[in-house]
Amino acid sequence: MKQQPATARRRCPALLLSLLAAAFSATADPRLRCQIEQGGTVQVLDVAPVADPYSVAPVTINGRFRFKAVVIGDARRIAYINLYTYFQTERRLVLLHQAKYIAPTIASDPAATLTGWNYLYSPGRERELQYRCTLVEVAP
Repeated sequence: MKQQPATARRRCPALLLSLLAAAFSATADPRLRCQIEQGGTVQVLDVAPVADPYSVAPVTINGRFRFKAVVIGDARRIAYINLYTYFQTERRLVLLHQAKYIAPTIASDPAATLTGWNYLYSPGRERELQYRCTLVEVAP
């Protein structure tokens, strides 16, 4: 049996690790992970990409706010993200904030955020809601 050169034997494990890492990252799905803080409570939302923005329902935060994250795309590419924050009055919803991110990329640094911290205040009562979102990959 023919012996491989030492340099070829050293490259094999590195090549194998590279292929495994590529295969793992190819199977990971993008998610928008939002941390929302309001009235002393913290909620974490993981939002998957969808094709229809109208299929996404807002999430009620402490009965005072509603937060809606719309991620348009698929497992291969995110086309855009729209974020909406509303204040709930007795009669209607009041839009406080809307943000749009076109073709965002997955965060390579776990501490990096797509949005940074956003601080929003309700009209009249000045209740505060804070949120930040990061585009991450999760294993299916």
